[in-house]
Amino acid sequence: MNDVIEKNELIESDIKIENMIYEIRGVQVILDSDLAKLYECKNGTKDINKAVKRNIEKFPCDFYFQLTLNEANLLSRFQNGTLKIERGHNIKYLPYVFTEQGVSMLATTLRTQVATQVSINIMRTFVALRKFASTNLIEQKYINNLVLKNSKRIDLIEETLSSFKEKNNHIFFEGQIYDAYSIMLDILNTSKNTIIIVDNYIDKSILDILSKTNKQITLITNQYNNKDYEKYKAQYSNIDLVINNKIHDRFIIIDEQALYHCGASFKDLGKKCFSINKIDDNDVLNNLLKKL
Repeated sequence: MNDVIEKNELIESDIKIENMIYEIRGVQVILDSDLAKLYECKNGTKDINKAVKRNIEKFPCDFYFQLTLNEANLLSRFQNGTLKIERGHNIKYLPYVFTEQGVSMLATTLRTQVATQVSINIMRTFVALRKFASTNLIEQKYINNLVLKNSKRIDLIEETLSSFKEKNNHIFFEGQIYDAYSIMLDILNTSKNTIIIVDNYIDKSILDILSKTNKQITLITNQYNNKDYEKYKAQYSNIDLVINNKIHDRFIIIDEQALYHCGASFKDLGKKCFSINKIDDNDVLNNLLKKL
């Protein structure tokens, strides 16, 4: 496209035609004053106006139209003030603009030596700009479709991954004994190093679960005489018992990084409705670790 436009450059004025074409009201147009320069009209826009008036039937509203004051002011600012339109001027001083068809028709009514060749150059520029806009539109449409397609793929991947994410909250109802024990084992198996369990009621049920893990476990409970634990520690050495009678709720802490709150003691898992919830609050976790 650049090659086409460069051929349309006016050698004498060093002005490119493409720089004279604007989009107004959704169509590409060129100012009457710029056309007067291109067509080398001796009397400027007066010659343009006379040619149009003599052949007014050849210039319908889609061939040429007069700018509103607002459009002229906007165009003036776009041109850095080179278009001299002042607020309050009579509407007859507002410029006219010609569409591609209007420029072609104007060339047939003007009587200047360069009219024909200039019109050809202007037509080529209009076509080049339209082709450029069309190419950009196609490219933009392709990019938009590609982004939309990839966006849908990303959404699908995220949706798929989310289905594999760890569920942080679980609720169990009476009779879901196996499900409750299964989730508890899954939580314990996420540990890489240490497990801390706070539960005031420790019996064979919790010890059976803990015997299946090789992680170092700290059991925090209230003071009691527990024969099951005495038998357990005679065979296993992965549990350290800590007595603390100031804690009521049940907690599980994995590697001192993940905190779970359990609504039931291990011995009552699945016997009544209860929940296991992960607490994603580091302040709560750190404060609890300090107290323990």
